[in-house]
Amino acid sequence: MNSNKFHIAFKLNGKSFFSSDEIIAYSKEISVSTNQFLSDWFSEEDFIQVQTSGSTGKPKSIQLKKEFMKNSAKMTGEFFNLQENTTALLCLSTDYIAGKMMLVRALILGWNLDVVEPNSNPLKKNKKKYDFSAFVPLQLENSLENINQIKTIIVGGGKVSNSLQTKILSSTTAIFATYGMTETVTHVAIKKLNQFSALQLGTMKRSHFQILPNVTILKDNRNCLVINAPKLSVETIITKDIVELISETEFELLGRIDNVINSGGIKLHPEKIEDKLSAIISTRFFVAGILDEILGKKLILVVERQSSKTSKFQSLLREKINNLETLSKFQKPKEIYFIPEFIETKTGKIQRKKNLELL
Repeated sequence: MNSNKFHIAFKLNGKSFFSSDEIIAYSKEISVSTNQFLSDWFSEEDFIQVQTSGSTGKPKSIQLKKEFMKNSAKMTGEFFNLQENTTALLCLSTDYIAGKMMLVRALILGWNLDVVEPNSNPLKKNKKKYDFSAFVPLQLENSLENINQIKTIIVGGGKVSNSLQTKILSSTTAIFATYGMTETVTHVAIKKLNQFSALQLGTMKRSHFQILPNVTILKDNRNCLVINAPKLSVETIITKDIVELISETEFELLGRIDNVINSGGIKLHPEKIEDKLSAIISTRFFVAGILDEILGKKLILVVERQSSKTSKFQSLLREKINNLETLSKFQKPKEIYFIPEFIETKTGKIQRKKNLELL
């Protein structure tokens, strides 16, 4: 018998269990990855082997202490006041940390967890109501018609665009963006995306990330975020994310330091430019810097578009960009390129460097 207990109120797809062996046996009906994770979770090892997503580098396997994963689950439960008998939906792959942690939260906190096959519209055939779930932005976009079935949703694995945030403003569902990584056992900070008061609506886009309990933050000499979370990691985590510290517990994410473009001596943050461009571009896109004899690097826009009628679209897009008042002259892309289908990680994140190699 192992030392990893589970909460007596825990249910999986409506089924209660008397032993970990029963949970492991039942999980074979769900998926290979879910069964493998639960087998590992209830083993005598004090750690779990986890794969990183590979969105900012080569995917790698790291070890996470089960103790830290339990702590993370409790921190999320405390932050959102999710107690035992919470009804939750797991619609993410359990190959990666976000899906695994939904299982851990349910096991530790005593949730009633439904597991469905991961797809882009998890509520299309599911009419049940839930207290909590975790989505990626694409799932949120495709589930807007039915999103009110869930009281609270956290969104990770990519940025929620301005256009999508506008669509969820009137939703009765409380929706939050998350900040974190595999090394921090999913999120260490939460950002409110909707349900603002009338006074807050004017400053909606200035909502900041709020750190979870037992986490402290600071900036290093590169202006990158440094995370100290002793209940989640033995080591202090030095990130490559450039931030502005709003207070001891809040920060604004400006972008990744390895994405910064030095164009003619002007430092450009692609993520901030993309944030502004999302007001006029509905399809997926990103901006990047490519070598230029005069500027060193010049700013370009790369759009995912399959249509062959790109010249007319490009001229219309160029006109919209030139008329976009929120962009400075330095932030306006010098060239626009099109790729029929972006190269992604297995978790659906755009791989900027690999897509640039296609140009």
